[in-house]
Formats: sequence, structure tokens, C-alpha cells
Amino acid sequence: MGETYAASQVMVAVIPIVGIVMGSVVIFFYALWAHKEKMAMIERGMYQVQPFDLHMFSLLVGVLLSTIGLVISLVFFLVSGFSYAMLGGLIPLSLGAGFLVFFSLWARRRSEA
Repeated sequence: MGETYAASQVMVAVIPIVGIVMGSVVIFFYALWAHKEKMAMIERGMYQVQPFDLHMFSLLVGVLLSTIGLVISLVFFLVSGFSYAMLGGLIPLSLGAGFLVFFSLWARRRSEA
């Protein structure tokens, strides 16, 4: 019953490789078509530069990283207590906290000006 076959081991090894290759192909063609679209819009004079909102980006990334880091830290703490595994959650938690501090300092600076 516990016997594994070579064909099943090959399939298990091939599935992630195919997924990564197909994902890379999709990303490549998306980038290619987006570039061609921008070039066509530039040629027709229709292209407008979209400004990057650093303020909103720092809030979004800060909230996402903080919540992900908090959940991962909690799971690792419950599973193995205080150990090096907790770094897997504490690193995104600290990055998220840094983004949130940046957001709050940026918002305070903008309100004073």
C-alpha cells in the first residue's frame, strides 16, 4: 500500500516546473502586450502618464505585510514556541510596521505643510 511508483514521482516533480514555466510565459506576454499598447498610444498621442501614489502604496503594503507577519508569527509561536522559525513572521511584520511608520510620518508632514 505505501509503495510509490516512478511515474507518480515524475508527475509530482513535473507539475511545479510546468506551472512556473506557464506562469512565466503569461507574465512575458502580458508585459509584451502592455508595452505594445503603450507604444501605440504614444504614437497616436493618447498616452497619459499615471503618477505613482507612494502614500497609498506605503499604506497598502504596510497593512498587508503587518497582518501577514502577525498571522505567521502567531502560527509559528503556537507550533514551535520562541524559535528561529518566528523570523519567518517577524520579518514581514517589521517591514509592514516600517511602511506604516513611513505612512504616518508622511501624512503628518503633508498636513503640516
